[in-house]
Amino acid sequence: MFKRVGGTKDILPQESPFWQKIEEISRNVFSLYNYKEIRVPLIEEAALFNRSLGESAEIIQKQMFIIKSKEDTYALRPEGTASIVRAYIENNLDKTTGFIKLYYTGPMFRLERPQKGRLRQFHHIGAEAIGSMDPSLDAEIISLADHLLREFSVDNYKIKLNSLGCTKDKKELTSRLHRALGDKLYKLCADCKIRFKKNTLRILDCKKESCQGVVRKLDIQDSHLCPECKVHFARVRAGLDSLKINYEVCSYLVRGLDYYTRTVFEITHQSLGAQDALGAGGRYDNLVKELGGPELGAMGFAFGVERLLLVTRSGGQEVGSQKLVYVIALGDEAKIQGLKLLDKLRKERIICDTDYEGKSLKSAMRKANDLGAGFVLLIGEDELKKNVLTLKDMSSGKQEEIRPEELISRLRC
Repeated sequence: MFKRVGGTKDILPQESPFWQKIEEISRNVFSLYNYKEIRVPLIEEAALFNRSLGESAEIIQKQMFIIKSKEDTYALRPEGTASIVRAYIENNLDKTTGFIKLYYTGPMFRLERPQKGRLRQFHHIGAEAIGSMDPSLDAEIISLADHLLREFSVDNYKIKLNSLGCTKDKKELTSRLHRALGDKLYKLCADCKIRFKKNTLRILDCKKESCQGVVRKLDIQDSHLCPECKVHFARVRAGLDSLKINYEVCSYLVRGLDYYTRTVFEITHQSLGAQDALGAGGRYDNLVKELGGPELGAMGFAFGVERLLLVTRSGGQEVGSQKLVYVIALGDEAKIQGLKLLDKLRKERIICDTDYEGKSLKSAMRKANDLGAGFVLLIGEDELKKNVLTLKDMSSGKQEEIRPEELISRLRC
């Protein structure tokens, strides 16, 4: 009798409804944020992951499923970001679309020891937004992850947040860690002794208690961040604070992949044990260029579906079809108000989006038209002073000032 391969799982008919519900809720929530689905192959050139994830990453060293032909070496995808960036570049989306918001679902593969919530074939639900350096996008991505968990009826989770800074900042942090850990190597596990030589930052991500004990005694704050990265992180936190999203800044959070820069976050749940991450993500502002594309900022995250199913068996509400509401916020203060407005609309199950590319008013209006928006909401200095919103009906061209408390009823007329 044949048996399934170790580390894989049959999803039986009685379990399928839970998977379908998770996927249905995800698609509904992604649509509220104007993310579009992308489907990429399960198999890629192995070099894509070697280059994007980092030669010293544990995935590359131990966990990739490799397929060799006479001439080429392929890999079953261990994560989704690299494949999506490859697709973005190869299909010239930077030229035809520019800034884009994508989501995906599907299986990933890692050759590792199977354990609770950690399989060799597992499934991700994730999102990637490519083409913006705006810290408001970081706040949206994290609020999107938070929104999904609330729709899944997951509670008691923690959002951990940190900034790695730019490439120079990461090098500075690595140097400081190297100096601080040099006389403590005897306390570290065998893997971390190797990480000390190849990728010192990865020691911060070790889950072994002995290594965590050493790391927690280090004085790691944000002094390695350059002024620009400090401002970026402050604006991310301001955005999350305006949305009343609970998070804790964790200076030891690095994530295990080399492409991360600036904002990184992880969402954990204590019921999962030592491997407690439900999902994680962050910025990867250098990856598009490193894989042969233009210099573009990007950010994303992914949830492990199997882990979600361990903490929930929940349902959610469907989102009806409706026209997009496009918010144009001019100025830093207006952008904070724009974040709050977007959050309000989404809680009312109204599909909405905003400009993250720093476009002029004229260009942003053109973008709204290209997206097929039904309404545009404008927030600028005049609107802030008068405590009003400018609402434009894109089909009739009618434009008027309304009070914020009138907005929902006007959109539903």
